[in-house]
Amino acid sequence: MTGPTGPLHRLRTLPLRSRLALLVATAVAVAVAVAAVACWLLTRTQLESDLDNSLRNTSAGEPSVRDALNNCGAPTRPGNGTGFAYVQVVLSDGSRCVASFSEPVKVQPQDVGVATGTLRESLHNSVTDSGAKVRVFTKATPYRTGAQVAQVAVSVSRPLAEIDASLNRLALLLTAVAGVGVLGAGAAGLWVARSGLRPVDGLTRAVEHVARTEDLAVRIPVEGEDEIARLSRSFNSMTAALASSRDRQSQLIADAGHELRTPLTSLRTNIELLARSEETGRAIPPDDRKALMASVKAQMTELAALIGDLQELSRPDAADPGPLQVVALHHVVESALDRARLRGPDLTIGAELNPWYVRAEPAALERALVNVLDNAVKFSPAGGSVEVSLTAGGELTVRDHGPGIPADELPHVFERFWRSPSARALPGSGLGLSIVARTLQQTGGEIVLRQAAGGGTAAVIRIPGAPTPPPETTGTGSRDF
Repeated sequence: MTGPTGPLHRLRTLPLRSRLALLVATAVAVAVAVAAVACWLLTRTQLESDLDNSLRNTSAGEPSVRDALNNCGAPTRPGNGTGFAYVQVVLSDGSRCVASFSEPVKVQPQDVGVATGTLRESLHNSVTDSGAKVRVFTKATPYRTGAQVAQVAVSVSRPLAEIDASLNRLALLLTAVAGVGVLGAGAAGLWVARSGLRPVDGLTRAVEHVARTEDLAVRIPVEGEDEIARLSRSFNSMTAALASSRDRQSQLIADAGHELRTPLTSLRTNIELLARSEETGRAIPPDDRKALMASVKAQMTELAALIGDLQELSRPDAADPGPLQVVALHHVVESALDRARLRGPDLTIGAELNPWYVRAEPAALERALVNVLDNAVKFSPAGGSVEVSLTAGGELTVRDHGPGIPADELPHVFERFWRSPSARALPGSGLGLSIVARTLQQTGGEIVLRQAAGGGTAAVIRIPGAPTPPPETTGTGSRDF
């Protein structure tokens, strides 16, 4: 039975340590039992073979045959069994002549076959008249009667009790040894299970501690290079990754709350001024009211942009960015330039673009390029210029003439919510370049910011591609591979 209450179900409900000990004891018991049975069978075969060889080598001499023949016709009675073997002569009619020192053995068909000349010899089992089992060897033997020599069937037999006694003693010995072996195997299995599962116990305690306290700083000592050590390392790596993820999540929430607080505070202040004006009936001068409404609109726009950036960053780094397509990078740059010119109408934005085709998700790539151009527009002085170039080798450079980024701040520009102290007063959330870096990484590209000669900042973008599209794509758009 293997159902919910069967042996397999009960085995699964046992602790792992008990299951291991039970399985080890069972395996050893089966192995010992097989070995014991094999040993017993081999011993029996060998003893029977030795007995058969002994019977074949035992010759019934002429005195024994004459003694048996002299007893022919006499009533059969148990002998004293004092000889090495029992001897009797079998006649062709199935009768027997038993030697005086032998036990009478029941005649079998094989014995009659030897007596009639059908068989040359026979080796078989039989029983005495008293019921004792014997091994019988019957063979035609020459017998001299006067001047003539006749062939008679002589049976030589020995009791099987001597073999059975030895086999019984061997069976008892093997049973005792097997029992001791199984008990020892059970004890050894329990010890092995305890020793082998000691690291698992430590891992279990650590997992229970993490589940109970949510303390991800716990680490398991790692010893050796076995599977348990690998499991411990994997657990330590997992808790470290979870701790890092939780820290990043906490930092993201804290940074997002900080960034949201500024526009919300300004928006609340402006709305309270407008509400107070309505409640008191004191009208706000038209110019001031216009400025307040513009500020409210700007703060709402900044909030919408910040929420969009947070939604973009909420996607896992390993998330599918969408179907990759063959994209004409120079066309995407032109579209981003059109949007940048609307945001910086007083700037001169020049572009020199060579054809370059890449594999990317079009919307994400355009959003990344717009963020780069927005930074250049935001930090450019009034009436300044921005130069954009896409070389024949696929290197895109966006160069502004703003204040530039100090060398010690360049390593931090791609961190989430990081903003230069000099840019705190400018609009923005500090998420744009982080989104750009992740988008380009998903397409196999990269972005580098460096100080430009003569002042300003140069953003250099490299994306793997080719100056001509694949044969199955058009030169003015993009198609899936």
